[in-house]
Amino acid sequence: MHQIQEEIKEKAIIFCPLEKDADKDYQFAEISRLCFSADLEVVKIFSQGIDAFNRRTIMGTGKLEEIKAFLAENPCDCLVVDFQLTGSQLRNLAEELNIKVLDRILLIIDIFALNAKSSEGKIEVKLAQNRYLLTRLSSMQGSFGRFGGKGAGMRGPGETKLELDRRKLEKEILTLENEIEKIKASRKQNKVLREKNGIKSVVLGGYTNAGKSSLFNVLTRENIYADDKLFATLDTTSRRMFLGDGEFCLLTDTVGFISKLPHELVESFSATLDEVRNADLILHVVDVSDEFYKKNIEITNGILRDLGATQNRLVILNKCDKLDKPIEIEQNQILVSVKKKANLEQLKDVIKKML
Repeated sequence: MHQIQEEIKEKAIIFCPLEKDADKDYQFAEISRLCFSADLEVVKIFSQGIDAFNRRTIMGTGKLEEIKAFLAENPCDCLVVDFQLTGSQLRNLAEELNIKVLDRILLIIDIFALNAKSSEGKIEVKLAQNRYLLTRLSSMQGSFGRFGGKGAGMRGPGETKLELDRRKLEKEILTLENEIEKIKASRKQNKVLREKNGIKSVVLGGYTNAGKSSLFNVLTRENIYADDKLFATLDTTSRRMFLGDGEFCLLTDTVGFISKLPHELVESFSATLDEVRNADLILHVVDVSDEFYKKNIEITNGILRDLGATQNRLVILNKCDKLDKPIEIEQNQILVSVKKKANLEQLKDVIKKML
C-alpha cells in the first residue's frame, strides 16, 4: 500500500508593527489564525513599535538584522507583515531577507483565492488581486519570481500577473467590474421579486469563523462547507428557512469580517456585501468561547455601520457549550450552541418576532 504523503506546510515568520494603544495579544492571535488559514506554519512572531517605522522596509535596521540572524539559523519560506505594504517595501524586504514577503492584504486575498468555489467568488477574488497588483505593479516587478510560483501569495496572482502590462491589467479589471455589475443587477431584481412576494431576507454576518456556516446548515438543513479556519466559506449561499406555522424567510450566509478589512476586498466584494446592506434582519454570529469575542463584536459593528446595514440585528452568542463560566447577556443577544443544537427553537421564535 502506498502511503499518502502529506503536503509539507510552508514555514513563516510574522512581523507585527504595533500602534501605541494596540492590543498586542489580539493582533498576534489574529495574524497567526490568518497564517494557519493560509496553510502556513508560524515559526516565530517579531514585533516593533510603529514609531520605529522605516519607510524603506517598515522595520528599524536593528529589527531587520535580528530577523536576518534568525533566518540564518532557522530557514523559512516567507515573511508575513501584518500591515499594508507598498510595492517597493515588499521588494526591499524580499531583497534584504532573500525570502518571499506577503503583507496583510495579500495574505487575506490568498486565503480568499484558496476558498473561492463559485464563479462569483472567483470573479470577486480576481478583481481584488488585480486591484492590489495594479497599484504595486512597477515596484514589485520580479520580487516574487525568485521564490517560485507556488504556495502562499501565489495561488492567486503569481508571477505571471506581475509581467502583465498596466493596460492589460486595467482592461481585465474593467471586464471583472462589468461582471460584478451584472451580478448586482440580478440581485436587485431578486430583491424586487422577494419584496413583491413578501419574503423577508435574513443574513448571517459576523467575525470570520464564528460558526455562521454551521448555523446556516442547521437552520436550513443544508450541508454547505464549514471549517475551523478564517474565511473557510467565501461564497454567498441563500436557502429557505422555515419558521413554523407555514412561514419562511430567505437565509443567506455571507463572507466573514475581520479587523482592518482591506478596501480592495470591500470594493471587490460589493455584490456580496449588498446582501448584508439589503437584509431585513442581520443575525450577527459571535464565537462566545473566543477570549476576544467582545473585540470581535466591536469590529463587526464597525463594518456593519460603514456598510450602512440595518440596525435590526440579533447577536447570536454561539459555542456556549464551551463556556466555563456564566457571561452577561445583553438586550438583543441570545446564547446558542450549534454543535449541541441548544436554544435553536428559541432562536427561530426570536427571528420570527423580529421580522
